[in-house]
Amino acid sequence: MAGDDDILPRLLANNRVWAAEVERDNPGFFERLAHQQTPRVLWIGCSDSRVPGNESIGLMPGEIFFHRNIANQMQMVDFNGLAVLQYAVDWLRVRHIVICGHYGCGGVKTALKQNELGLLNNWLHGVGELSRKHKARLDALADRQHRIDALCELNVIEQVRNVCRNPILLQAWRRGQEIAVHGWIYELHSGRLKDLEATVEAERLAEATLDAAVARPSLSSRPA
Repeated sequence: MAGDDDILPRLLANNRVWAAEVERDNPGFFERLAHQQTPRVLWIGCSDSRVPGNESIGLMPGEIFFHRNIANQMQMVDFNGLAVLQYAVDWLRVRHIVICGHYGCGGVKTALKQNELGLLNNWLHGVGELSRKHKARLDALADRQHRIDALCELNVIEQVRNVCRNPILLQAWRRGQEIAVHGWIYELHSGRLKDLEATVEAERLAEATLDAAVARPSLSSRPA
């Protein structure tokens, strides 16, 4: 591991510099933050190291409740993800849930290849099923990169659908809680976010909204 020996001390040093700059620009910030957590947004994203958190949306700590995993999944068998969802909805009372994928997602590429990768195959089973469901549409695209991009978008929309079907959110909607679920995607080459127009604000609107997002001709077109 020669060459990497200094990375952890560097992280600690960077943290000290960052904390000092924040405190200088906003005196008392951390002390106030320590006594409250009132984020308005739950962000479910990919674990990919190239996709930043607060930095990409220009927000400070305390404004977003984050959950990240490979290929930004929300599965009914993932108790970690379900616990995050319930805490965000029932306790933090977030107003928005953003599912944010990214183009060039390694998990999506893996699902397309259908290689034997142990536990990863189990985790990405839903993405593989999604690629088979939309095989004709994906095969009609110009090249493999376009197929990957389109499947990344389809995966985001599918995870919005999974959240909207989840009993945690259904119960919140049925008791009158105002929560909207959104599907976005991040462009690694530009740092830009794209709204996939898959926003759902009520149970009765979910299926029609998401079916329309999947059917949209512009699917897989990147931000200008």
